Amino acid sequence: MTNIEQMQEQRLEALRLTKSGAPRLPSNPFFGVGPITDATTDEVDSRLRRIAFDTWIEKSYRKFDDKGNDIGGFTTAEISRSMHRGYPADKILTDMMRAIHRYFHFPKTNRMAVGLGGGHSGYTVRVQHLMNANDASQRVYVDTPRPESDQSRAAGFFRQSWATQLIEMQRFAEKGCESRIHFAASEGVIPTAAELSALGVSIFVGVGHETTGANAYTSREIHELLNWINGDPANRHAVFDATSMLGAMPWEPELVDAVMAKCCLFMPFQKAIGGVSGYFVASFTPHALALVEKNQQDPSWAIPRQLKIAPPIDARQPLSAKRSVDAGPFYDAAEDRMLGGVINTYSALAFAETTFGLLQSEARVGSLVELNKRSAANRAVIDGWVESHPLFSLTVTDAERRGAAVTLLKVEDAGITDPAIHARIIARSKQLLGYEGFTHPNGEFEPGLDAARYVNAFPGTPGDYRAWVGGIREPADIVALLENLQYAYLRAKILVIEEELAKQGVTFAAPVKAGAMVRKDDPEHAYTVLIADLVGLRRGADGEPDDSEIRTYVEEKGGVFHAGPIGDRAALEKGRIHFFYQPNLSTEAEILPQTDKGQYDALIAAATFIPKASVFPFGGVRIGAGTGNMGSASWGGGNGEGGEAPWMNTPGINSRATAQMAMKAILKVVPDLPVDRLHQMVANGDFDTGRQLKDFPTAKLEGQKIAILGYGNIGREVAKLARVFGMKVVIYARQHHQGWIESEGFDYAASPVEAATGADVLSVHIGLGRLDAATGVYSNAGVVDTQILGAMNDGAVLVNYDRGEVVDAAALDQALSSGKIAHAAIDADLFKDAVTGKLSGPMVPYLPLEERHKGKLELLPHAAADTDHPSRVTGAKQAVDQIFDVIRFKSVTNLKGDLPDGYVSAGGRTPAGIGRVTKRVVSEISGNAELLDELRRTSEKVAAIVGALSVVSDPSHRNRIIDRYTGLLAENAGRQRALLEQLGLYGPAAE
Repeated sequence: MTNIEQMQEQRLEALRLTKSGAPRLPSNPFFGVGPITDATTDEVDSRLRRIAFDTWIEKSYRKFDDKGNDIGGFTTAEISRSMHRGYPADKILTDMMRAIHRYFHFPKTNRMAVGLGGGHSGYTVRVQHLMNANDASQRVYVDTPRPESDQSRAAGFFRQSWATQLIEMQRFAEKGCESRIHFAASEGVIPTAAELSALGVSIFVGVGHETTGANAYTSREIHELLNWINGDPANRHAVFDATSMLGAMPWEPELVDAVMAKCCLFMPFQKAIGGVSGYFVASFTPHALALVEKNQQDPSWAIPRQLKIAPPIDARQPLSAKRSVDAGPFYDAAEDRMLGGVINTYSALAFAETTFGLLQSEARVGSLVELNKRSAANRAVIDGWVESHPLFSLTVTDAERRGAAVTLLKVEDAGITDPAIHARIIARSKQLLGYEGFTHPNGEFEPGLDAARYVNAFPGTPGDYRAWVGGIREPADIVALLENLQYAYLRAKILVIEEELAKQGVTFAAPVKAGAMVRKDDPEHAYTVLIADLVGLRRGADGEPDDSEIRTYVEEKGGVFHAGPIGDRAALEKGRIHFFYQPNLSTEAEILPQTDKGQYDALIAAATFIPKASVFPFGGVRIGAGTGNMGSASWGGGNGEGGEAPWMNTPGINSRATAQMAMKAILKVVPDLPVDRLHQMVANGDFDTGRQLKDFPTAKLEGQKIAILGYGNIGREVAKLARVFGMKVVIYARQHHQGWIESEGFDYAASPVEAATGADVLSVHIGLGRLDAATGVYSNAGVVDTQILGAMNDGAVLVNYDRGEVVDAAALDQALSSGKIAHAAIDADLFKDAVTGKLSGPMVPYLPLEERHKGKLELLPHAAADTDHPSRVTGAKQAVDQIFDVIRFKSVTNLKGDLPDGYVSAGGRTPAGIGRVTKRVVSEISGNAELLDELRRTSEKVAAIVGALSVVSDPSHRNRIIDRYTGLLAENAGRQRALLEQLGLYGPAAE
């Protein structure tokens, strides 16, 4: 990349390779810990894991009185604020050691120590106990090059630090001699058994696997090491830093078991599993323990007290008493008990976390054998991916030596030859992989992907990216990591090239922001929209329904509002959306002359029936939920199927108004107190409460059963209102709604008949369903039939504020005659021809019933949903928004039926608290930081108090909590509910 032209070519190629956008993210962005780790995927998962951990603590560690009776569980708070001695701290430690010993297949003959400290201090402790500078015959082999040698000069301090510690231990011991330490010629190579024997080695120290982090010992090397140990097992010892090895040993299971049995292994478990304090575990073979015991008789250096694994036998003589491993912090698997303990007053919870994490990992991944297999499989996934992606290569070229816990990658970009430029690209790519992101010279900001944190190679390591990819990871996550590394590198390359070009005076305009809405309307076209129904019900100064709110709203959005039909189309301002308000259109004869040739691009309507021959090239919106009256072929009729234009609605706008009217219809007859008669008697002074009140017994709504058919927006609102009145609510809906229905405290019925059986009230809200094009009949027509009505209690109430056709009028006639139905309220369309006076619409079949059953029917002309002015205005505003989005951006909200070519779906939209909880609702909530923060605070207080009450079993302790927190619980529970309702978080989730 030596000139502007080459840089331009490199930039364009990187842009081409990344034009599809960022790859799928890994489930967990953190790649900087061991192969056995906390696998929580995000903040929610982590919080849920913490709750699960608290519950596990409470179940696993119980309190017992002096008689041995279980009196409740310990809480994390109780454990964290106690001194960790005795019960349950001893049990927690023993449980952890047992779980680790069992899971990693340590043989029962090998004891396992636990001590404070992380990787470096723990490693030092392990070697300090085995190596003895006073033993001139002891020879140590370290599988890493001598520090500061030519072979190690490329490595930084971290990779040389283990060997450095061994040298310094010998160098500063009185009888030490660093020449007793033999170093490998290259990193992580085990000599043959013969070579180790020839050197007179008695202790082999394996640290190369961890320091490079990306290589593994071969099966042949491990066999040679075991052969060497078997030659003199009492005097030959192998110790490994197993931080990367445990759970990532790519050898046959028998070989793994042999390593666990014949070698000593060390691991800082707080790093691997997620403890809150630093500690390590280290396994020792019986022969190694004998060596430790021997070394205590002639120690060559002092070991800090908290790190000793051979404490004094007599605690009163800490310096002069004999020391023994039998008094140390060892887990003895043969006896399943701890020998001694850990000098630590804050580690019990960390130990419990380790046990819990290991059990969680085992449940998700399986046994150690399975974990090792998964690690090896993930290594194969990486090998295959790199082979097909020439931009990357593996630093460890020997496939047999390639580690199964860590991968180390370097970029092979022929277009970037300057090492400094290469380093800048790598550094910038890690900003994009993390959360920082980066800013281009033109000001465009690319937010961080949060895809891969801590993928830094160790200083001096010949690689660009280093990531832990052991068997705890899913293969799909491994691929996602690699894809994100490549994407981030290419995007960072673009940035760095742009920075270099900017130095040469070459700049680039900022592109349109990702995700921004792009206008797709024609500035030379005047768009027209017909509004064929009232947009407001409140009366203005002239006594007519007031349209001013919608007029103002249209104009604020940049549209034009006209009263009346289109006049001179040529005079309309181009590039604007013109709304023509004609709320009095009703019949086909009135509508078709204005709409049969596509005179209007789009439509907004409510109750008006739109003929099939009406043409609206850009679709339309129905104010309300049902669409059966929208018959235009432009969108394929009421089903919205097969047309060329999108069809939309505004679900939930009038749900509460309709539900309230349904309850009004019920309350008209139940409770069945004759209010008018009593009023007149009282007004006439003709009533004695003490004597006559018994003559007017009243059946209340409370305790009565209401059956609701349909779990849409209106049905759910009716159910909520009925519950407030104390009614038993049973809902029939499709089976996949059952969980949501029951979660809200309602009963679910698998069929309409089951719901109606024994019901005192039936409220119908299932809609017309699909229109059968062949028969012209809707799928739900007549669904409320003789069987359903007959299943109800005698004298029941029927409310049909849905569509007139869903009730079989003949069946209703029979039920009214028999007394099965005492009262019915019907709300259905009724149309009257202005010339002939002929009536039509779904209300017509009910009219004869009114004559035959005087006083038992209440008939409304489909007015229940139109009794609320704010609802109608809100619906009209939403419809205007939807029309603007369709015309300007080809974006469809609340799509009904098919999505035509060229359009994109923007999902659903309903008023807060109405209908389903959508991702859009949650997204809008997430932008309201103040309310969200208040909801979090109230929810956490409720959860804390309820959690304490659920776990505390001691009556006096529980009463103390009740005395302290009842007021706080009630206050926050009430506020939590109010906030959830305000934010629209009650209800089933959108499908």
